[in-house]
Amino acid sequence: MLPGLQPPAGLTPSSLPDDAIEVGRILDAWGLKGWVKVLSHSADPEALFSAKSWFLQVPDAKFRPGFTAFSGTVSLGVDEVKTHSGSVVAKFSGVDERNAAEALRGARIFLPRSSFPAASKDEYYWVDLIGLNVVNREGVALGLVRDLMATGPHSVLCVEYTTSQEDGISTKATVAERMIPFVAAYVDAVDIAGKRITVDWQPDY
Repeated sequence: MLPGLQPPAGLTPSSLPDDAIEVGRILDAWGLKGWVKVLSHSADPEALFSAKSWFLQVPDAKFRPGFTAFSGTVSLGVDEVKTHSGSVVAKFSGVDERNAAEALRGARIFLPRSSFPAASKDEYYWVDLIGLNVVNREGVALGLVRDLMATGPHSVLCVEYTTSQEDGISTKATVAERMIPFVAAYVDAVDIAGKRITVDWQPDY
């Protein structure tokens, strides 16, 4: 623990649920009354707002070496979550001072997928799109969704695929990426159960 930082109260040793998904991490303390600023891994942080408690794990050592607020996995009750200047901020039960909030800096946040509120019609959680196969109307495979990127008014599918390159001696397989706007003009259908997204897109776009 860094000098002056006290371990927060309210931490309960726990185990991650089987369907736990990493949804963000704690960036830093916010204000003087124990609030924290959160970096959400998704542009749709609704699950953070609906959960009554969060599961925390220690940060990656490269991000914050010497972390000692807790070890393993803990759960922590959430009193309030809100947005402020485009960021997510949260207040935990038993974390009432800035020092206690600072002690949690870097902690990784997990939530069970089963706790996410139901998505509206034609809306999807990013986590449900990761790993889906992308094919076009002609049935040509375009790759797998590896990530999504927010670009203002809409999101973009980051689709990873394998391509071959010849150097005159041999042929090597390399991994490349194509970007497909996740909008109705290009996305025909999303089949979560079938793990497929059908798009109006060509391999040479």
